[in-house]
Amino acid sequence: MTEQYVPPKVWVHDTNGGNKWASINRPVSGSTHDKELPVGEHDLQLYSLGTPNGQKVTILLEELLAAGVKEAEYDAYLINIGEGNQFSSGFVGVNPNSKIPALVDKSGDEDVNVFESASILVHLAEKFGHFLPEKGAARTTTFNWLFWAQGSAPFLGGGFGHFYAYADEKFEYPINRFAMEAKRQLDVLDKQLAKNTFVAGDEFSIADIAIWPWYGNLVLGKLYDAAEFLQVDTYTNVVRWAKLLEQREGVQRGRIVNRSFGEEWEQAPERHCAADIDVVLAKNPK
Repeated sequence: MTEQYVPPKVWVHDTNGGNKWASINRPVSGSTHDKELPVGEHDLQLYSLGTPNGQKVTILLEELLAAGVKEAEYDAYLINIGEGNQFSSGFVGVNPNSKIPALVDKSGDEDVNVFESASILVHLAEKFGHFLPEKGAARTTTFNWLFWAQGSAPFLGGGFGHFYAYADEKFEYPINRFAMEAKRQLDVLDKQLAKNTFVAGDEFSIADIAIWPWYGNLVLGKLYDAAEFLQVDTYTNVVRWAKLLEQREGVQRGRIVNRSFGEEWEQAPERHCAADIDVVLAKNPK
């Protein structure tokens, strides 16, 4: 039996933690070093990493391009959070919260900095008039599920994913606590998808784009290697939806952008034109 932890009267940041992520977590905000961000030729400049939150934006951008929106061309630069790139002065200037993804829209008279994945999705959907209903109940329903994802996914990622996959030691209580919540969320989503082709109704939307990188990847066995543990095959409607989206061109292309990990055919660390993705996907042995 391990010794019970007793919180001190005043919390002190442990800078000597052995976890590989310890050095990038701090109790203060702001930059740690001066470094400007690179800038490409397109109006949209994305600074991100191919995690689920990063995939949301690149999937939307690739969906827009697949829909014929040429103005959605973009440059995507890799932000390696393991090396602290998110704490550069340039990145903090775009996103003071030092989290990926971050977007600079240079299409107007003044640059517009956009951060938080949901905010970027809304900005792009409204800018180009795709994947977000203009008004009425359908628009509200889309927002309901978009913000459901924003409130729920941290329990899946920072909660379940951290303690199940990334913590130095496995502890029963937090794993059980967050596994229960992850399964509850899957059940919520499964019941919604039992009534609808897509999350917010009959039309593909930014709600699907926000939810799939987390819950779609999870039930497809591409997140935390936890499919069997969470019995994801019992959520048949989520699995059906996840496979449906997996076949979309925008999803297949967007999910590999800003990735420097995984299989060779899943890694497109930077993207400046369609060919940067084409050459990677061509390596897929399937």
